[in-house]
Amino acid sequence: MLQRRSFLKKSALTLGAIPAANLLASSSAWAAGEVEITEDDPMAMALGYKHSVDDVDTAKYPKYADGQLCDNCVQYKATSEGWGTCAIFPGKLVAAKGWCNVWVAIPS
Repeated sequence: MLQRRSFLKKSALTLGAIPAANLLASSSAWAAGEVEITEDDPMAMALGYKHSVDDVDTAKYPKYADGQLCDNCVQYKATSEGWGTCAIFPGKLVAAKGWCNVWVAIPS
């Protein structure tokens, strides 16, 4: 009887850990921002995000200045070659050479 209880407890714990492990894996993938943002994403459009600073409409976004790039913004964290996560666009990758109207210089 004791062996049966022990087996059932271990089985329940193991089976209970599988969904938790899947949840952790999926949330860490989301946190890593593995989906590249598109310029037609509603939030990207609202903030004037562009994959390349060459495409920024300076008449519409006069705040933009030469040298401002996602990769030198306080919101950005590099994750791969040319892409990174942004606190403004959770779950999305932004281009390192991109820009949006929320750009803030990294403090020296």
